[in-house]
Amino acid sequence: MIVRPYRRADLPKLHEIDQACFPPGISYSRKELERFIRMKGARTWVAEEQGEIAGFLVADRQPHGAAHIVTVDVVEGRRRAGVGGALMEASENWARLEHCRLVYLEAGENNSAALAFYESRHYSRVERIPDYYSTGMAAWVMVKWLGPARDARGRASKQDAEQRFRTLSFRP
Repeated sequence: MIVRPYRRADLPKLHEIDQACFPPGISYSRKELERFIRMKGARTWVAEEQGEIAGFLVADRQPHGAAHIVTVDVVEGRRRAGVGGALMEASENWARLEHCRLVYLEAGENNSAALAFYESRHYSRVERIPDYYSTGMAAWVMVKWLGPARDARGRASKQDAEQRFRTLSFRP
């Protein structure tokens, strides 16, 4: 498997994957997906296996040193095979290079597989947002601290990052 940057020709397949991964009201229209991919400060990674797209991730850099993962989509037959982890690793490495101190995302409260996956990658549930999706379903905001743990110089901890997230103006 390789993880590579998005190419414009990928859009139809990425949209098809998003439609298969999420139900109506959660999945993006082609126009919405393209808008997220083209946002200023956004990056999109595509995972390929044997020339076939196995998944993708869209993220963008937010103000105040935060990165936001817009969506992570993995083809059903490739889940639990390292595709999502490779995409998350690429986006987290990019966020560090962009000097982001934390990464956050939203996950449907009923998506137990996704919640468990993010928690296994050290994301913490910070806030529940009622009616986040147009279907009326709530979402959890999940945050991963990229900075160092509190050290002798008093650098911020994961708990400090979660508290900081709660006070930022870019809240979803």
